Amino acid sequence: MLRRLRRDERGATAIEYGLIVALLAVACIGAFNSLGGGAGGMWDIIQTKITAAMQPPAA
Repeated sequence: MLRRLRRDERGATAIEYGLIVALLAVACIGAFNSLGGGAGGMWDIIQTKITAAMQPPAA
């Protein structure tokens, strides 16, 4: 029974897949954090341009 249990690698495969998923999740979170500032800056620029376009012309 112990020999059969030692040869069984189904649990190890599940753990490996879990580690791969965890690594991908950490990579995605890091990518979103680094890109998030750029997208926020883009929306600030758009808001500034829209606000300037909505101002009445100077007399």
